[in-house]
Amino acid sequence: MPVIDNPLPERDRETAGAALQATLSDLLDLSLVAKQAHWNVYGPRFRSVHAQLDEAATVARNHADTVAERAAALGVSPDGRAGTIAGTSGVPAFPPGWTKDSDAVEALVHALSAVTGRLRERIAETGRVDVVTEDLLIGLTADLEKQSWMFQAEIRV
Repeated sequence: MPVIDNPLPERDRETAGAALQATLSDLLDLSLVAKQAHWNVYGPRFRSVHAQLDEAATVARNHADTVAERAAALGVSPDGRAGTIAGTSGVPAFPPGWTKDSDAVEALVHALSAVTGRLRERIAETGRVDVVTEDLLIGLTADLEKQSWMFQAEIRV
């Protein structure tokens, strides 16, 4: 029995909890990728891309906290440990070292696309069992798709 009680049936709680845990891993990894790019970006658009990467990291980290707290509210223990993130994230790997501004933007577009694609699948899964979690994932997806649009606008010149 979970430490926190919730009115969702156990099977529905497990489905929603699994979606939330997978999302937490993706978001924490996305925030780390955005920060890695933020610290190592260079090029003629350095300042604007540097700031945009920081914003993406903040959006991902803030949503990670909301996702983890939703899982806890359902009685599902959130796991944000490095090993869990490394083993379960669907975010593409980011290369080490200095990164040209255009390459950093491309990498974030791909990372955001991977995360939002996985989120859309989770929205469908959770909609059948927990509309509150579904709603949280919908809002999160909208925010990440906005970030994707902004990064794509950087490379579609």
